[in-house]
Amino acid sequence: MTDPRLVSPARVDDDAQYEAGLRPRRLDDYIGQDRVRENLHVSIAAAAQRGEALDHVLLYGPPGLGKTTLAYVIANELGVPIRTTAGPVIEKPGDLAGILSNLQPREVLFIDEIHRMAPSIEEILYPAMEDFELDIVIGQGPGARSVKVPVEKFTLVGATTRAGLLTAPLRARFGIVHRLDFYTPADIEEIVRRSARILDVPMDADAAREVAGRSRGTPRVANRLLRRVRDYAQVRADGRISLDVARAALKLLEVDAHGLDEVDRRLLLTIIDKFGGGPVGLGTLAAATSEEPDAIEDMHEPFLIQLGFIERTPRGRVATARAYDYFGRTLPGRGLF
Repeated sequence: MTDPRLVSPARVDDDAQYEAGLRPRRLDDYIGQDRVRENLHVSIAAAAQRGEALDHVLLYGPPGLGKTTLAYVIANELGVPIRTTAGPVIEKPGDLAGILSNLQPREVLFIDEIHRMAPSIEEILYPAMEDFELDIVIGQGPGARSVKVPVEKFTLVGATTRAGLLTAPLRARFGIVHRLDFYTPADIEEIVRRSARILDVPMDADAAREVAGRSRGTPRVANRLLRRVRDYAQVRADGRISLDVARAALKLLEVDAHGLDEVDRRLLLTIIDKFGGGPVGLGTLAAATSEEPDAIEDMHEPFLIQLGFIERTPRGRVATARAYDYFGRTLPGRGLF
């Protein structure tokens, strides 16, 4: 799923060349997600002391929060290689069997968007995760027979934005399960300052705070905004990012103080103006805004819900009093008496 918006939490092609350089390598350098980080510290240290592969790890939460980064950090902390793939990329059972049979002892296999694997692919994973062996069927029909092929003990790190779509048998095979949440303003500010140092961009503390405040609690968005503000400072200022420069750049980019852009505002106004504040079903909302339902559910909604601008109800999406206040409007039925 692609989303060209500047504040989209989804990875776009332009991100790849920068994310590798900005990505922390060790848990001690990983900013935020304190509970997850501390738990992984213990689990990794225990596995290393026993000389065993780490239990399989499932990381879930909204996009852009560092699931891929954390997979690389886990491999670095274990001192082992990492092999990466994605659920939609694995088309045939033989593709996954080939990957699994070539893994080195304790190696990390990272599968992004693991909820999008086909059921036939999952069937290959079950015995590999549980018993470290592959069930290979030789022949067809009545003469077919199953042969068990051992694989090295490895650690599967799965990442998903939709944990609810994982099948129960697959979810049960992960020994370590962590949810990544939106980052606190202080953590995002620290990430912005760290990225500015790596990019060698002079930046004032209040400017870092301003960029962080509009980053939707998402490191990927913070780093993308920083790069665009850096461009503005280089062309329209002396290269240094001051508070005034940051605000002027973000105004030009149409990212407001909440981190909302034109698409977010259109989504909220559609609920308020076309559907009387809701409730409105996801399919209807998608048709009214010309957005994909998956994009609304994965990209737009999580942060708008986090801000308290919309609510999910059994009957559909509802705009909250806070959303009405944001647009300077009175919630219907409020203030009449």
